[in-house]
Amino acid sequence: MAPRKIIIDTDPGQDDAAAIFLALGSADELEVLGITTVAGNVPLALTARNARIICELCDRRDIRIFAGADKPVSRPLVTAEHVHGKTGLDGPELAEPTMALESQHAVDFIVETLRREPEGSVTLCTLGPLTNIALALQKAPDIAPRVRELVMMGGGFFEGGNITPAAEFNIYVDPEAAAAVFASGIPIVMMPLDVTHQLLTLKSRVERMRAIGSRPAIAMVEMLEFFERFDIEKYGSDGGPLHDPTVIAYLLKPELFGGRDCNVEIELQSPLTVGMTVVDWWQVTDRKHNAKVMRQVDADGFFALLTERFARL
Repeated sequence: MAPRKIIIDTDPGQDDAAAIFLALGSADELEVLGITTVAGNVPLALTARNARIICELCDRRDIRIFAGADKPVSRPLVTAEHVHGKTGLDGPELAEPTMALESQHAVDFIVETLRREPEGSVTLCTLGPLTNIALALQKAPDIAPRVRELVMMGGGFFEGGNITPAAEFNIYVDPEAAAAVFASGIPIVMMPLDVTHQLLTLKSRVERMRAIGSRPAIAMVEMLEFFERFDIEKYGSDGGPLHDPTVIAYLLKPELFGGRDCNVEIELQSPLTVGMTVVDWWQVTDRKHNAKVMRQVDADGFFALLTERFARL
């Protein structure tokens, strides 16, 4: 079977790095048409730099990387250096990337690719704020029915938020973009904090990755050791949650996850809950389903997949 065509839209971030590594370690199943970057965890110049560093660690200089939106649709940018460090990939010693950034804007690449590829053949994998996708939809509404699926890390419901009590970071940074995407009619699979908080980087899991011994695996372990410290302090757990690789893991092994079709609306007005994903989990409204919201995950199966694919890099 031909590999599934994907575009990864990302704001790396250590957990974004894990997701990109997972995709690149799964070349038989996934064809990465391009990586588009957005301002989020760190500003755009750093997310574009970090995506190239990750590809170079895997000796994948053939991957095309496009810089996109440097700020949300209509709000000032909020970043997360307090979690990811000043570079976004703090932890390992990383050389500056030498591969070139594509000159085309990420939004134009997304539009052009979706128009060129057969309808229903391209999956969008979003690991950060949804700004690039919203801008692409605004520029070219005709692309929405051409998307096979949009699998996203974002939101939370039973787990609340991680940047405010109500909002998860990716949605909070650009709630207007998220609202546009959820209203687009694109089939959406949502990986909220309810799933990712079950995926803790326990010492035993990190040690299995360290044992692989390759450059990507060691870099990832060093990133996780930096990234974990914030979550261990915050959640009092052995290891922190690994958010973004859930998106790629779902494409590879959807049976690891469980959820249901729901309506999801994005709060845009309230100063208290702006960026909240209001999920009609119990189907108490007659609002139309617009996302498959995941709530369960097989954590051991997820980490086994991650370790196996890292060993291929």
